Amino acid sequence: MNIVIESNFAIALVLIGLRIGGVLIATPLFAVGGIPVRVRVLFTLLLAGVLVAARPGSIPAGTLTVDWIVQAALVELFTGALLAFGVSAAFAAFQFGGRTLDFQLGFGVASVIDPATQQQAPLLGSALNLMAVTIFFLLDGHHVLVRGLAHSVAILPPGSFVGGDGARLVVEHFGVLFAYGVAIVAPPMITVLLVDTAMAVAARTMPQVNMFILAIPIKIVVGISLLALSLEYVEPLLERLFRSIFVYWDELIA
Repeated sequence: MNIVIESNFAIALVLIGLRIGGVLIATPLFAVGGIPVRVRVLFTLLLAGVLVAARPGSIPAGTLTVDWIVQAALVELFTGALLAFGVSAAFAAFQFGGRTLDFQLGFGVASVIDPATQQQAPLLGSALNLMAVTIFFLLDGHHVLVRGLAHSVAILPPGSFVGGDGARLVVEHFGVLFAYGVAIVAPPMITVLLVDTAMAVAARTMPQVNMFILAIPIKIVVGISLLALSLEYVEPLLERLFRSIFVYWDELIA
């Protein structure tokens, strides 16, 4: 049995693979460091093959020149980086919010090894990020992610530039990291701030008591307790956060 692969299909497979590879690296699907590189590459090529097969003729005949292939590869890498930024900013919001709360609770100098990246990461930031990964899959975010990639292939054939104002959209979407990061940990942050204020007043009225030593365990207990209680009510916020990824994608490739 002879298997014949057309040159147009092979080039389109590689180009779309470059786009998808950049996106998947930034998603929780490939965030686990234990997945072998061969498995990641094979999965990327398989997904790219399915998307390219669903859109035959995405590369017009007669355009396969060396200059066009090199230019298209660079364009696909750039497009993949722009799409990946939308995913990265959403999950970085959890790291930012956790890191901010770490400083308030006195965990600023503490760090743990992130099981995904095998790098040092903030204590609460890592816990919130693992929670975000779990919720992302529970909300079927991986299904929406694949549909978003298929939509990008349908709108942007291999070698096509993004249609939206990429620089403006990146700057606007960058605010997601800070806005949602603070919103996720807002209840414990505000409560710990009130505790600090109360301790400051108590320190002025009772100078003989070492409020610094007393405040540390109180802030830790109050902060972590409020964080655990508030996470039960942040599901709508997390849905909006993950939805912002695909709103950004839609505006980017429009």
